[in-house]
Amino acid sequence: MKKLILSAAVLAVTAGFAMAQDVVRMGTEGAYAPYNFINDDGNVDGFEIELGNELCARAGLTCVWVINDWDSIIPNLVSGNYDTIIAGMSITDERDEVIDFTQNYMLPAASAYVAASDGADLMGGVVSAQTATIQAGYIAASGATLVEFATPDETIAAVKNGEADAVFADLDYLAPIVAESGGALMFVGDEVSLGGGVGMGLRESDGELKAKFNTAIDSVKADGTLNTLLVKWFGDDIATY
Repeated sequence: MKKLILSAAVLAVTAGFAMAQDVVRMGTEGAYAPYNFINDDGNVDGFEIELGNELCARAGLTCVWVINDWDSIIPNLVSGNYDTIIAGMSITDERDEVIDFTQNYMLPAASAYVAASDGADLMGGVVSAQTATIQAGYIAASGATLVEFATPDETIAAVKNGEADAVFADLDYLAPIVAESGGALMFVGDEVSLGGGVGMGLRESDGELKAKFNTAIDSVKADGTLNTLLVKWFGDDIATY
């Protein structure tokens, strides 16, 4: 659940979505497994893709997926390049000043440190994080030296090649990477709770679209579909509704 830190540049003129449009464009990053990623067939895949398609079906909407880099994902929503963000985005007060959110479809989860050794200096060393995230902001304020990268893969590579002592990111993103590392990477330090859960981002002017998706989210929560998808993509330890 990445948490984008907004800059003043994001405060742009909004382009409202008219519900008369035939297609709802769903913006995602496509680079943050298991939330969203590009699979071996070159198609967008992951928890949020499966969930988003289910929500669109229940809302009676025709939806298409649009891939956008994380660091410009909010400005391009505001500019009208797509109609929603469904990309592991945590609901925060800062972000809510610029865009609107549905209710959450993931409960608040932990961020964590991963390093190549258990002796990594988390408070005084170099820690990598994806640029424009709350994780990056947290590290910048922690006393450690922050090194930022545009993609999550680069934050992991920085630890592997010795450029950073540790990486700080969502625990759910890091867990499979650690498991697949064969012991080369490990969790270190304490987990940190950031953000208030993950929701869909929309333009402030799109209240009708927000209401449709909130009703659909209510539905997948009520009949257990959301919990089934959470466990499918994140495992039995994921927080469910």
